[in-house]
Amino acid sequence: MPRRERVMRMSVELPLWRALAGYRVLTMLYAVGLFATAYDRFPRPWIAVAYYCVLCVWTLATLPRVANAASCTKRFLAVDLALAVTGILLTPLADTQARIADDGPTLPSIWTAGSVLAFALKGGWRWAALASTPVAVANLIERGSPARDTVHNVILVWVASIAIGYVVEVARASERTLARALEIEAATRERERLARDIHDGVLQVLAMVQRRGAVLGGEAAELGRLAGEQEVALRTLVSGGLVPVSRVSQDAAEGAVVRMVADEADEADEDGGERDRSGPVDLRSLLARWAGSRVSLAEPGAPVLLPPGVAREMAAAVGAALDNVRRHAGEDARAWILVEDEPECVLVTVRDDGPGIPEGRLAQAEGEGRLGVAQSIKGRLRDIGGTAELVSVPGQGTEVELKVPRNPKKTKAESR
Repeated sequence: MPRRERVMRMSVELPLWRALAGYRVLTMLYAVGLFATAYDRFPRPWIAVAYYCVLCVWTLATLPRVANAASCTKRFLAVDLALAVTGILLTPLADTQARIADDGPTLPSIWTAGSVLAFALKGGWRWAALASTPVAVANLIERGSPARDTVHNVILVWVASIAIGYVVEVARASERTLARALEIEAATRERERLARDIHDGVLQVLAMVQRRGAVLGGEAAELGRLAGEQEVALRTLVSGGLVPVSRVSQDAAEGAVVRMVADEADEADEDGGERDRSGPVDLRSLLARWAGSRVSLAEPGAPVLLPPGVAREMAAAVGAALDNVRRHAGEDARAWILVEDEPECVLVTVRDDGPGIPEGRLAQAEGEGRLGVAQSIKGRLRDIGGTAELVSVPGQGTEVELKVPRNPKKTKAESR
Protein backbone atom coordinates (compact mmCIF):
# COMPACT_ATOMS: atom_id res chain seq x y z
CA MET A 1 0.00 0.00 0.00
CA PRO A 2 1.41 3.46 -0.84
CA ARG A 3 2.98 5.37 2.01
CA ARG A 4 3.24 9.10 2.20
CA GLU A 5 5.00 11.48 4.53
CA ARG A 6 2.91 13.91 6.52
CA VAL A 7 4.40 17.05 8.06
CA MET A 8 2.97 18.44 11.27
CA ARG A 9 3.93 21.93 12.38
CA MET A 10 3.44 23.08 15.92
CA SER A 11 3.96 26.56 17.32
CA VAL A 12 2.69 27.62 20.71
CA GLU A 13 3.99 31.14 20.05
CA LEU A 14 1.59 32.10 17.27
CA PRO A 15 -1.29 32.95 19.65
CA LEU A 16 1.09 35.14 21.65
CA TRP A 17 2.14 37.04 18.53
CA ARG A 18 -1.50 37.56 17.56
CA ALA A 19 -2.22 38.88 21.05
CA LEU A 20 0.75 41.24 20.80
CA ALA A 21 -0.51 42.65 17.49
CA GLY A 22 -3.90 43.34 19.02
CA TYR A 23 -2.29 44.85 22.11
CA ARG A 24 -0.26 47.30 20.01
CA VAL A 25 -3.33 48.55 18.16
CA LEU A 26 -5.44 48.91 21.30
CA THR A 27 -2.72 50.70 23.27
CA MET A 28 -2.09 53.03 20.33
CA LEU A 29 -5.77 54.03 20.37
CA TYR A 30 -5.63 54.36 24.15
CA ALA A 31 -2.62 56.73 24.01
CA VAL A 32 -4.29 58.87 21.34
CA GLY A 33 -7.50 58.95 23.39
CA LEU A 34 -5.66 60.13 26.50
CA PHE A 35 -4.10 62.95 24.51
CA ALA A 36 -7.41 63.95 22.92
CA THR A 37 -9.13 64.30 26.29
CA ALA A 38 -6.35 66.57 27.61
CA TYR A 39 -5.49 68.41 24.40
CA ASP A 40 -6.19 71.90 25.75
CA ARG A 41 -3.81 71.36 28.68
CA PHE A 42 -0.76 70.75 26.49
CA PRO A 43 1.36 73.92 26.04
CA ARG A 44 2.86 72.54 22.81
CA PRO A 45 0.30 70.08 21.43
CA TRP A 46 1.79 70.12 17.92
CA ILE A 47 4.72 68.03 19.24
CA ALA A 48 2.33 65.39 20.54
CA VAL A 49 0.26 65.47 17.33
CA ALA A 50 3.36 64.91 15.19
CA TYR A 51 4.48 62.04 17.42
CA TYR A 52 1.04 60.37 17.37
CA CYS A 53 0.90 60.60 13.58
CA VAL A 54 4.21 58.75 13.38
CA LEU A 55 3.08 56.27 16.06
CA CYS A 56 -0.19 55.43 14.31
CA VAL A 57 1.40 54.98 10.90
CA TRP A 58 4.19 52.86 12.35
CA THR A 59 1.86 50.66 14.41
CA LEU A 60 -0.52 49.90 11.56
CA ALA A 61 2.18 49.51 8.91
CA THR A 62 4.23 47.10 11.01
CA LEU A 63 1.43 44.73 12.02
CA PRO A 64 2.83 42.04 9.66
CA ARG A 65 6.14 42.40 11.51
CA VAL A 66 4.59 41.13 14.73
CA ALA A 67 2.82 38.19 13.08
CA ASN A 68 5.55 35.72 14.01
CA ALA A 69 9.14 35.47 15.20
CA ALA A 70 10.57 35.24 11.69
CA SER A 71 9.02 38.54 10.58
CA CYS A 72 10.03 40.32 13.77
CA THR A 73 13.63 41.14 12.85
CA LYS A 74 16.29 42.75 15.04
CA ARG A 75 16.22 45.93 12.98
CA PHE A 76 12.47 46.26 13.44
CA LEU A 77 12.80 45.72 17.20
CA ALA A 78 15.50 48.37 17.45
CA VAL A 79 13.44 50.99 15.56
CA ASP A 80 10.31 50.08 17.52
CA LEU A 81 12.08 50.50 20.86
CA ALA A 82 13.65 53.74 19.70
CA LEU A 83 10.19 55.09 18.85
CA ALA A 84 8.92 54.22 22.32
CA VAL A 85 11.93 55.80 24.07
CA THR A 86 11.66 58.90 21.86
CA GLY A 87 8.02 59.34 22.85
CA ILE A 88 8.92 59.13 26.53
CA LEU A 89 11.69 61.74 26.16
CA LEU A 90 9.42 64.08 24.12
CA THR A 91 6.81 64.18 26.87
CA PRO A 92 8.44 67.05 28.85
CA LEU A 93 8.56 69.12 25.64
CA ALA A 94 4.86 68.64 24.88
CA ASP A 95 3.36 68.53 28.37
CA THR A 96 3.64 70.70 31.47
CA GLN A 97 5.99 69.86 34.31
CA ALA A 98 3.10 69.99 36.73
CA ARG A 99 1.21 67.24 34.93
CA ILE A 100 4.38 65.16 34.72
CA ALA A 101 5.03 65.58 38.45
CA ASP A 102 1.40 64.65 39.09
CA ASP A 103 2.00 61.21 37.48
CA GLY A 104 0.69 62.23 34.08
CA PRO A 105 1.13 59.64 31.30
CA THR A 106 3.94 59.74 28.80
CA LEU A 107 3.11 60.25 25.13
CA PRO A 108 3.27 56.52 24.20
CA SER A 109 1.75 55.56 27.56
CA ILE A 110 1.36 51.75 27.85
CA TRP A 111 2.15 51.27 24.15
CA THR A 112 5.79 51.08 25.29
CA ALA A 113 5.13 47.72 26.97
CA GLY A 114 4.24 46.21 23.58
CA SER A 115 7.68 47.08 22.26
CA VAL A 116 9.34 45.39 25.23
CA LEU A 117 7.08 42.34 24.93
CA ALA A 118 8.12 41.94 21.29
CA PHE A 119 11.69 41.56 22.52
CA ALA A 120 10.53 38.96 25.05
CA LEU A 121 8.68 36.87 22.44
CA LYS A 122 11.55 37.09 19.98
CA GLY A 123 14.53 36.35 22.20
CA GLY A 124 13.34 35.24 25.62
CA TRP A 125 13.97 36.77 29.03
CA ARG A 126 17.49 38.08 28.24
CA TRP A 127 16.23 40.17 25.34
CA ALA A 128 13.35 41.37 27.52
CA ALA A 129 15.76 42.53 30.21
CA LEU A 130 17.87 44.29 27.59
CA ALA A 131 14.87 46.15 26.15
CA SER A 132 13.47 47.11 29.56
CA THR A 133 16.66 48.93 30.56
CA PRO A 134 16.51 51.89 28.10
CA VAL A 135 12.78 52.22 28.79
CA ALA A 136 13.50 52.45 32.53
CA VAL A 137 16.24 55.03 31.98
CA ALA A 138 14.00 57.12 29.70
CA ASN A 139 11.20 57.11 32.29
CA LEU A 140 13.57 58.30 35.00
CA ILE A 141 14.89 61.08 32.75
CA GLU A 142 11.36 62.13 31.79
CA ARG A 143 10.24 62.24 35.41
CA GLY A 144 13.34 64.13 36.51
CA SER A 145 13.64 62.24 39.81
CA PRO A 146 13.22 58.61 40.91
CA ALA A 147 9.73 59.00 42.36
CA ARG A 148 8.13 55.99 43.99
CA ASP A 149 5.44 55.56 41.35
CA THR A 150 7.99 55.82 38.55
CA VAL A 151 10.25 53.21 40.12
CA HIS A 152 7.23 50.98 40.71
CA ASN A 153 6.14 51.16 37.05
CA VAL A 154 9.68 50.58 35.81
CA ILE A 155 10.13 47.49 37.98
CA LEU A 156 6.68 46.20 36.98
CA VAL A 157 7.51 46.39 33.26
CA TRP A 158 10.91 44.83 33.88
CA VAL A 159 9.57 41.87 35.87
CA ALA A 160 6.58 41.27 33.58
CA SER A 161 8.64 41.26 30.38
CA ILE A 162 11.31 38.99 31.85
CA ALA A 163 8.64 36.58 33.13
CA ILE A 164 6.93 36.44 29.73
CA GLY A 165 10.28 35.90 28.02
CA TYR A 166 11.05 33.02 30.36
CA VAL A 167 7.63 31.45 29.71
CA VAL A 168 8.28 31.65 25.96
CA GLU A 169 11.61 29.85 26.37
CA VAL A 170 9.96 27.10 28.43
CA ALA A 171 7.20 26.77 25.82
CA ARG A 172 9.75 26.38 23.04
CA ALA A 173 11.60 23.67 24.96
CA SER A 174 8.33 21.85 25.67
CA GLU A 175 7.38 22.10 22.01
CA ARG A 176 10.64 20.48 20.94
CA THR A 177 10.14 17.71 23.50
CA LEU A 178 6.61 17.08 22.27
CA ALA A 179 7.80 17.00 18.66
CA ARG A 180 10.42 14.41 19.57
CA ALA A 181 7.85 12.30 21.42
CA LEU A 182 5.42 12.39 18.50
CA GLU A 183 8.15 11.41 16.08
CA ILE A 184 9.23 8.50 18.27
CA GLU A 185 5.60 7.37 18.45
CA ALA A 186 5.26 7.62 14.67
CA ALA A 187 8.49 5.66 14.14
CA THR A 188 7.35 3.01 16.61
CA ARG A 189 4.02 2.59 14.87
CA GLU A 190 5.76 2.28 11.52
CA ARG A 191 8.12 -0.33 12.94
CA GLU A 192 5.18 -2.29 14.34
CA ARG A 193 3.44 -2.17 10.97
CA LEU A 194 6.55 -3.50 9.25
CA ALA A 195 6.86 -6.19 11.89
CA ARG A 196 3.30 -7.32 11.23
CA ASP A 197 3.77 -7.41 7.46
CA ILE A 198 7.06 -9.27 7.74
CA HIS A 199 5.61 -11.72 10.24
CA ASP A 200 2.67 -12.44 7.95
CA GLY A 201 4.97 -13.24 5.04
CA VAL A 202 8.75 -13.55 5.21
CA LEU A 203 9.15 -14.85 8.76
CA GLN A 204 6.58 -17.58 8.30
CA VAL A 205 8.23 -18.72 5.07
CA LEU A 206 11.65 -18.82 6.74
CA ALA A 207 10.23 -20.78 9.66
CA MET A 208 8.64 -23.29 7.26
CA VAL A 209 11.91 -23.69 5.33
CA GLN A 210 13.75 -24.31 8.60
CA ARG A 211 11.28 -27.01 9.69
CA ARG A 212 11.14 -28.74 6.32
CA GLY A 213 14.90 -28.62 5.96
CA ALA A 214 15.36 -30.31 9.32
CA VAL A 215 12.95 -33.07 8.27
CA LEU A 216 14.50 -33.68 4.83
CA GLY A 217 18.13 -33.61 6.04
CA GLY A 218 21.22 -33.35 3.83
CA GLU A 219 21.66 -30.10 1.93
CA ALA A 220 18.13 -29.16 2.84
CA ALA A 221 19.11 -29.24 6.49
CA GLU A 222 21.88 -26.70 5.83
CA LEU A 223 19.40 -24.54 3.94
CA GLY A 224 17.01 -24.83 6.87
CA ARG A 225 19.76 -23.81 9.29
CA LEU A 226 20.55 -20.71 7.23
CA ALA A 227 16.85 -19.89 7.02
CA GLY A 228 16.65 -20.18 10.81
CA GLU A 229 19.57 -17.78 11.26
CA GLN A 230 17.99 -15.27 8.92
CA GLU A 231 14.69 -15.59 10.75
CA VAL A 232 16.34 -14.76 14.07
CA ALA A 233 18.24 -11.82 12.54
CA LEU A 234 15.11 -10.46 10.89
CA ARG A 235 13.06 -10.79 14.08
CA THR A 236 15.74 -8.87 15.97
CA LEU A 237 15.73 -6.13 13.34
CA VAL A 238 11.97 -5.60 13.25
CA SER A 239 11.59 -5.82 17.02
CA GLY A 240 14.39 -3.30 17.66
CA GLY A 241 14.50 -0.92 14.75
CA LEU A 242 15.88 2.60 14.65
CA VAL A 243 14.21 5.85 15.63
CA PRO A 244 15.10 8.72 13.31
CA VAL A 245 16.56 11.94 14.62
CA SER A 246 13.87 14.50 15.40
CA ARG A 247 13.56 17.33 12.91
CA VAL A 248 13.14 20.83 14.29
CA SER A 249 12.28 23.68 11.97
CA GLN A 250 14.99 26.25 11.35
CA ASP A 251 12.26 28.87 10.95
CA ALA A 252 11.01 29.98 14.33
CA ALA A 253 7.71 31.00 12.76
CA GLU A 254 6.92 27.40 11.85
CA GLY A 255 7.61 25.93 15.26
CA ALA A 256 8.66 22.33 15.70
CA VAL A 257 8.25 20.02 12.69
CA VAL A 258 7.32 16.35 12.96
CA ARG A 259 7.45 14.06 9.94
CA MET A 260 5.35 10.92 10.09
CA VAL A 261 4.67 8.16 7.59
CA ALA A 262 1.14 6.88 7.23
CA ASP A 263 -1.05 4.89 4.89
CA GLU A 264 -3.31 6.90 2.66
CA ALA A 265 -6.16 4.84 4.06
CA ASP A 266 -5.16 5.82 7.59
CA GLU A 267 -5.13 9.47 6.57
CA ALA A 268 -8.61 9.06 5.17
CA ASP A 269 -9.83 7.66 8.50
CA GLU A 270 -8.21 10.48 10.47
CA ASP A 271 -9.61 13.15 8.15
CA GLY A 272 -13.12 11.86 8.53
CA GLY A 273 -13.08 9.84 5.34
CA GLU A 274 -12.52 12.73 2.98
CA ARG A 275 -9.93 10.85 0.95
CA ASP A 276 -11.83 7.56 1.04
CA ARG A 277 -13.95 7.37 -2.08
CA SER A 278 -14.66 3.63 -1.92
CA GLY A 279 -17.11 3.77 1.01
CA PRO A 280 -17.56 1.19 3.77
CA VAL A 281 -16.50 -2.42 3.21
CA ASP A 282 -18.46 -5.54 4.13
CA LEU A 283 -16.28 -7.42 6.60
CA ARG A 284 -17.95 -10.71 5.60
CA SER A 285 -16.46 -10.54 2.10
CA LEU A 286 -12.94 -10.20 3.52
CA LEU A 287 -13.40 -13.10 5.95
CA ALA A 288 -14.98 -15.43 3.39
CA ARG A 289 -11.58 -16.41 1.95
CA TRP A 290 -10.59 -17.99 5.27
CA ALA A 291 -13.55 -20.41 5.26
CA GLY A 292 -12.75 -23.96 4.24
CA SER A 293 -13.04 -27.61 5.17
CA ARG A 294 -11.41 -27.04 8.55
CA VAL A 295 -12.44 -23.43 9.13
CA SER A 296 -16.13 -22.71 9.72
CA LEU A 297 -17.45 -19.16 9.30
CA ALA A 298 -20.64 -18.03 11.04
CA GLU A 299 -21.76 -14.54 10.05
CA PRO A 300 -24.88 -12.35 10.15
CA GLY A 301 -27.27 -12.30 7.24
CA ALA A 302 -26.85 -8.55 6.72
CA PRO A 303 -23.64 -6.79 5.63
CA VAL A 304 -21.18 -5.90 8.38
CA LEU A 305 -19.97 -2.50 7.18
CA LEU A 306 -16.73 -0.96 8.42
CA PRO A 307 -14.32 1.68 7.09
CA PRO A 308 -11.93 0.11 4.54
CA GLY A 309 -8.80 0.45 6.66
CA VAL A 310 -10.53 -0.95 9.75
CA ALA A 311 -12.04 -3.88 7.83
CA ARG A 312 -8.68 -4.79 6.26
CA GLU A 313 -6.86 -4.74 9.57
CA MET A 314 -9.58 -6.81 11.22
CA ALA A 315 -9.41 -9.42 8.43
CA ALA A 316 -5.60 -9.47 8.63
CA ALA A 317 -5.79 -10.06 12.39
CA VAL A 318 -8.17 -12.98 11.81
CA GLY A 319 -5.73 -14.38 9.23
CA ALA A 320 -2.87 -14.09 11.73
CA ALA A 321 -4.93 -15.94 14.33
CA LEU A 322 -5.65 -18.76 11.84
CA ASP A 323 -1.96 -18.92 10.91
CA ASN A 324 -1.19 -19.49 14.58
CA VAL A 325 -3.77 -22.28 14.65
CA ARG A 326 -2.15 -24.06 11.69
CA ARG A 327 1.33 -23.50 13.04
CA HIS A 328 0.82 -24.51 16.67
CA ALA A 329 -2.25 -26.74 16.60
CA GLY A 330 -1.37 -28.60 13.42
CA GLU A 331 -2.80 -28.86 9.92
CA ASP A 332 -5.63 -31.10 11.12
CA ALA A 333 -6.90 -28.66 13.76
CA ARG A 334 -10.34 -27.19 13.27
CA ALA A 335 -11.19 -23.51 13.72
CA TRP A 336 -14.39 -21.52 13.95
CA ILE A 337 -14.92 -17.85 13.06
CA LEU A 338 -17.93 -16.11 14.59
CA VAL A 339 -18.88 -12.60 13.43
CA GLU A 340 -21.25 -10.56 15.61
CA ASP A 341 -22.60 -7.22 14.44
CA GLU A 342 -23.61 -5.29 17.56
CA PRO A 343 -24.92 -1.69 17.72
CA GLU A 344 -21.78 -0.30 19.37
CA CYS A 345 -19.10 -2.58 17.98
CA VAL A 346 -18.20 -5.48 15.69
CA LEU A 347 -16.98 -8.62 17.44
CA VAL A 348 -15.08 -11.43 15.70
CA THR A 349 -14.16 -14.58 17.63
CA VAL A 350 -11.66 -17.16 16.38
CA ARG A 351 -11.69 -20.47 18.28
CA ASP A 352 -9.81 -23.72 17.68
CA ASP A 353 -9.74 -27.24 19.12
CA GLY A 354 -5.96 -27.38 19.50
CA PRO A 355 -3.91 -28.19 22.61
CA GLY A 356 -4.02 -24.60 23.88
CA ILE A 357 -1.15 -22.33 24.88
CA PRO A 358 0.90 -23.10 27.99
CA GLU A 359 0.88 -20.38 30.65
CA GLY A 360 3.67 -17.83 30.10
CA ARG A 361 4.36 -18.96 26.55
CA LEU A 362 3.13 -15.71 24.95
CA ALA A 363 5.36 -13.55 27.15
CA GLN A 364 8.31 -15.82 26.37
CA ALA A 365 7.65 -15.66 22.63
CA GLU A 366 7.43 -11.87 22.72
CA GLY A 367 10.72 -11.72 24.59
CA GLU A 368 12.30 -13.87 21.87
CA GLY A 369 11.10 -11.46 19.16
CA ARG A 370 8.18 -13.62 17.99
CA LEU A 371 5.55 -10.94 17.54
CA GLY A 372 2.71 -12.91 15.99
CA VAL A 373 0.21 -12.24 18.77
CA ALA A 374 1.72 -9.01 20.07
CA GLN A 375 1.83 -7.24 16.70
CA SER A 376 -0.10 -9.14 14.03
CA ILE A 377 -3.17 -9.44 16.26
CA LYS A 378 -3.10 -7.11 19.26
CA GLY A 379 -1.07 -4.43 17.49
CA ARG A 380 -3.47 -4.31 14.54
CA LEU A 381 -6.53 -3.97 16.76
CA ARG A 382 -4.87 -1.32 18.89
CA ASP A 383 -4.04 0.74 15.80
CA ILE A 384 -7.67 0.82 14.67
CA GLY A 385 -8.97 1.64 18.13
CA GLY A 386 -10.08 -1.89 19.04
CA THR A 387 -9.03 -4.58 21.48
CA ALA A 388 -7.88 -8.18 21.22
CA GLU A 389 -8.24 -10.70 24.04
CA LEU A 390 -6.80 -14.19 24.02
CA VAL A 391 -8.09 -16.97 26.26
CA SER A 392 -6.37 -20.35 26.22
CA VAL A 393 -6.66 -23.34 28.50
CA PRO A 394 -4.14 -26.18 27.98
CA GLY A 395 -5.96 -29.11 26.39
CA GLN A 396 -9.08 -27.08 25.56
CA GLY A 397 -8.01 -24.94 22.62
CA THR A 398 -7.59 -21.20 22.20
CA GLU A 399 -10.09 -18.40 21.70
CA VAL A 400 -9.19 -15.00 20.28
CA GLU A 401 -11.78 -12.23 20.64
CA LEU A 402 -11.37 -9.21 18.34
CA LYS A 403 -13.53 -6.17 19.04
CA VAL A 404 -13.62 -2.86 17.16
CA PRO A 405 -16.04 -0.02 17.96
CA ARG A 406 -18.32 1.51 15.36
CA ASN A 407 -16.44 4.80 15.74
CA PRO A 408 -12.70 3.92 15.84
CA LYS A 409 -11.66 7.58 15.60
CA LYS A 410 -13.58 8.45 18.74
CA THR A 411 -12.03 5.51 20.57
CA LYS A 412 -8.54 6.67 19.61
CA ALA A 413 -9.21 10.11 20.93
CA GLU A 414 -10.57 8.76 24.20
CA SER A 415 -7.65 6.38 24.67
CA ARG A 416 -5.22 9.25 24.35
